[in-house]
Amino acid sequence: MINKKNLWFLTLFSLILVLSVYYITMPSDLLLSNASNYLKTDQTKDNDKEKDQTTVKVEESEYLTALRVNSDEEVMKEIDGLKDVMTNKDSSVEEKNQAFEQMKKLNIVKAEEQTIEKKLEETYQLKTFVKINNDQIKVVVDKKEHDVTVANNIMRTVQEQYQTKMYITVQFKG
Repeated sequence: MINKKNLWFLTLFSLILVLSVYYITMPSDLLLSNASNYLKTDQTKDNDKEKDQTTVKVEESEYLTALRVNSDEEVMKEIDGLKDVMTNKDSSVEEKNQAFEQMKKLNIVKAEEQTIEKKLEETYQLKTFVKINNDQIKVVVDKKEHDVTVANNIMRTVQEQYQTKMYITVQFKG
C-alpha cells in the first residue's frame, strides 16, 4: 500500500526525471542562444554606452580545436562500433569481452592524452594537442616560432611519463 510519504517521493522523483530528460534532449543551440541573450541583457543593464563592444578572448587556435574535434569524432565512432558489438545478441562472449577491453583502452589513452596536455600547459604555458597511437605520440604546439629547445624539452617531459621508449613528434602550428 502506498502512503502519502511514498506518493510524494514518487511524484517529485518523476518530476525531476522528466525535467532531466527534457534538459538533456533540448537542442544545444537553444541553450546557447538563451545564454547569449541573458548575457546581452546583463551587459545592457550594466553599460548602456557600450552596447555592441564585446571582446572575445580566444584561448587556443582554431587548428587545435579542429584537431580535438576530429580526434573526438574518431573515438566516438570507434566506441559506437564497439557498443554495437557489445549489444548485439549474435556476438559471442569473447567478442563482447574484446570490445569491452578495447573501450577501456580507448578511455585510458584519452585520459593519458589529457594528462600530458595539462602537464605541458602547466610546465611550458603552451596550448597543445596530444594524440597517442600505440607507441607513437604526436604533440602539436600552438606557437608560431619553431623552437628546437622547447621541442626537445617537450619530448623529454612526455617521455618521462612512460617507461618504454616512445616515438614522439613535436609540431608547431600558430
